[in-house]
Amino acid sequence: MASIIKEKYQKEAIPALKEKLGIKNVMALPKITKAVINIGFGRMLVSKSTKDEQRKLVDYVVENLTQISGQKPFATKAKKSIAAFKTREGMILGAKVTLRGARLYDFLGKLINVALPRSRDFQGISESAVDSSGNLNIGIKEHISFPEISPEKSPMILSLEVTVGTNAKSREKGLALFTLLGFPFKKQQ
Repeated sequence: MASIIKEKYQKEAIPALKEKLGIKNVMALPKITKAVINIGFGRMLVSKSTKDEQRKLVDYVVENLTQISGQKPFATKAKKSIAAFKTREGMILGAKVTLRGARLYDFLGKLINVALPRSRDFQGISESAVDSSGNLNIGIKEHISFPEISPEKSPMILSLEVTVGTNAKSREKGLALFTLLGFPFKKQQ
């Protein structure tokens, strides 16, 4: 089953990008290469006193991230000990998953059409969220805005960060790509 976002890219965005950017070769046009979903829970983990409570928190985060992405995340660990942050080398501080291919486009469709509009106080993505390399970075304050997560069964709210990577070489090309794919950017005054 082809994704809505992938079809939109092939049928609408490619011709529009060719015209807007003045690029004739389809292979030279910017496209989305990957999405990285990241949850950091270091502060919550440090506040949990027993190993059992810490393990339950890690399992909860991994389970929710698996439901959101459709792929099992891997744990990110501290590279060195920092006493001020109460972290030790090798301590699990977060979880992340990298999506490519069909899962990438399925996730983006869910993000654009369901999760972002359901987010509390969402008024659009700021254009400054696109960096100089054409990648988009979005912070989502509540993971319960995704349809797979039941708010009634969630004992705590997690925030996550989504980075959508492109092969665009500039901010303008990346912004043009995201706009044509239907990412909800804030209206300029």
